[in-house]
Amino acid sequence: MANSGLQILGFALSLLGLIGLIVGTILPQWKMSAYVGDNIITAVSMYQGLWMSCAFQSTGQIQCKVYDSILQLDSALQATRALMIVGIIVTVAGLGVATMGMKCSNCGGDDKIKKSRITMTGGIVLLIGSLSATIACSWFANNIIKEFYNPFTPVNSKYEFGLAIFIAWAGAFLDIIGGAMLAASCPKGKPTPKYPIASTRPPSSTKEFV
Repeated sequence: MANSGLQILGFALSLLGLIGLIVGTILPQWKMSAYVGDNIITAVSMYQGLWMSCAFQSTGQIQCKVYDSILQLDSALQATRALMIVGIIVTVAGLGVATMGMKCSNCGGDDKIKKSRITMTGGIVLLIGSLSATIACSWFANNIIKEFYNPFTPVNSKYEFGLAIFIAWAGAFLDIIGGAMLAASCPKGKPTPKYPIASTRPPSSTKEFV
């Protein structure tokens, strides 16, 4: 079985990954205005996130506006929202399941094989949650790249990667590593003997009489 140190390390990495996913989802810097072309204006920086868009001025003032309606958003942004929320919820569930099966926990009974199976299940759930977040970040990044290199996109409407998408990517990567460590708690079955066990029954002392 996997030792408790590996389980604790996997749980800690998964927890840090969850924090990264939450922070990345909340921050509005998923994409930022790209300064390309001849007319570069750096007085105002535009940022767009999953929930709001913000304008950062060189004077230090910040103006943010929450998206008015979900129906007005494009399908890519809606899908990224949904996948990130699903990833966070599934990651929380995976951490809860893994906690019940860890060796340092009193939950799940005293059966070591049963606890290892619970921990392995939690690790698999974490991998599913991290996969959902990875798909969301990659999809959003792919749309940024396509719009950036699209010749019909105006120069002042081009965007590049923001800080939040890198934080979300890092959180998903940590969840993948932590989930894999917890999933490595696969229980090992009892080894079968290579040779038949000799009988320990004492020989019979009865004698036949003619």
